[in-house]
Amino acid sequence: MIVAGIDAGSTTVKVTLYDGTRMESWLGLAGWNPRAEATALLGQAVANWDTDLEGLGYIIGTGYGRVNLPFVSKSMTEITCHAKGAAFLYPGVGTVIDIGGQDAKAIRVDGNGKVSDFIMNDKCAAGTGRFMQVMANALGLDVVDMAQMELLPGEEVCTINSMCTVFAESEVIGLLNQGYSRQAIMAGIYQSIASRIATMAATVCPQSAIVFTGGVSQNVWLCSALENKLNMPVIVPDRAVFAGAIGAALYAWDEVTK
Repeated sequence: MIVAGIDAGSTTVKVTLYDGTRMESWLGLAGWNPRAEATALLGQAVANWDTDLEGLGYIIGTGYGRVNLPFVSKSMTEITCHAKGAAFLYPGVGTVIDIGGQDAKAIRVDGNGKVSDFIMNDKCAAGTGRFMQVMANALGLDVVDMAQMELLPGEEVCTINSMCTVFAESEVIGLLNQGYSRQAIMAGIYQSIASRIATMAATVCPQSAIVFTGGVSQNVWLCSALENKLNMPVIVPDRAVFAGAIGAALYAWDEVTK
């Protein structure tokens, strides 16, 4: 029996196939038509496993665009699926921090990977992947370039006072015009995002171990800034980007084996 989990995010789509032993994941850009991308990516995944859509026993959809996936057997919230996926990737996780394209979440989980409390910012772009994208554009960079930038020896971190995307963008442009380096400004952006996430996470009384999931977790400088603000280690397991899809696939497996 093969099952699938699909995490249809606002920026990327992730698919995970699982048969109780073997697990494999794929990633694609959501683009302007996430439904078509999810369908194509799932088709690629099942072809790689020498099967087809009819060969899947169960499909669970999660993420921002889950309501637009007509072929799923069931939809579940990304909070539930990220908790399950993080617990699979790092047994013993106490808190999950997920930064997606359009929202940010702090989730406290119990010993079974079940959600015991959570908070979610989905009303503005502050502290999200979208915020980072706008800041990167203001600096003349892309998000991948941002992750490569490091403060020069002796360089001071700039202060970004606003978490409103529009005002923060204006601050960044102003700092560039004052002659500050992109590295110093970028470090200030990381500190600003980390402060926002740490404040949000404090409301769920975060417990160690803290696991960072989602695409933004691949930025080592933001991860380091989060550790400093939370005053706790932040773990980014292998396949952290696929935590939501993995959690969805595991729940799909539970459905066919219960």
